[in-house]
Amino acid sequence: MDNAIVATRPHTHETAVAAEHEHVALPQHRHHFETKEQQREAATFGMWLFLLTEIMFFGGLFFAYLLYRNWYHDAFVVSSNQLSIPLGAANTAILISSGFFMALAVWAAEVQKKSLLVIFLVLTTVFGVAFLGIKAVEYHEKWEKHHIPGNHFDVSEFINPPVNPKTGKLTEKPLAPDMAQKTQVFFFLYFAMTGMHAFHMILGIGLLFWLTWRANRGEFSAGYVAPIENFGLYWHFVDIVWLFLFPLLYLINRHPGY
Repeated sequence: MDNAIVATRPHTHETAVAAEHEHVALPQHRHHFETKEQQREAATFGMWLFLLTEIMFFGGLFFAYLLYRNWYHDAFVVSSNQLSIPLGAANTAILISSGFFMALAVWAAEVQKKSLLVIFLVLTTVFGVAFLGIKAVEYHEKWEKHHIPGNHFDVSEFINPPVNPKTGKLTEKPLAPDMAQKTQVFFFLYFAMTGMHAFHMILGIGLLFWLTWRANRGEFSAGYVAPIENFGLYWHFVDIVWLFLFPLLYLINRHPGY
């Protein structure tokens, strides 16, 4: 009799609240989390910890760059002038556009718009690939000029800079042979910093293909958006790193006043 009364007892507010805290039977829900909100918060916290380690890593590279720039200022100035501002500016605009579409992808996932989510993820990928394409053009130019640090590094252009045919003046201030050798330090840091950034871009593009495939299957159309949100944090971090790299490598002391 008591069991029958319990079975027919209507749900109260307390029982409804308790039901909300039961394990959610979703394919993405892991058994060791009590709720999907707890799982989402844990994933976000883990991503922020990962980004903190990335900040420390890139922070070390930035510190090394600023330190050596102070030591070998003239060499860093003429080396920086070898970089293409139009290509660097184009890559900056491309990466900002890619970050914009990634932000829209996060929004599309949150409002559960599958088609828009897929479109924005694809656009994010396209702009990311375009960034790497332009960076490859820049690297190829350094290869042709023998400005890749190593045994074949050529300092002749820094010791005897060419003459500007329009003005009849030297394009750069000539460097002493010992200081010209320090231009290798600049290009070593240039390839280390931009190369590591490009490596993060390549990893991100690989993840974008995976997320796009999952989004097309509708995995993020029922409120499960943690992977999209956390990848958005990663992608915006990559954007921010480039926004520091561009002025430091391309713009500082662009016109040495020679």
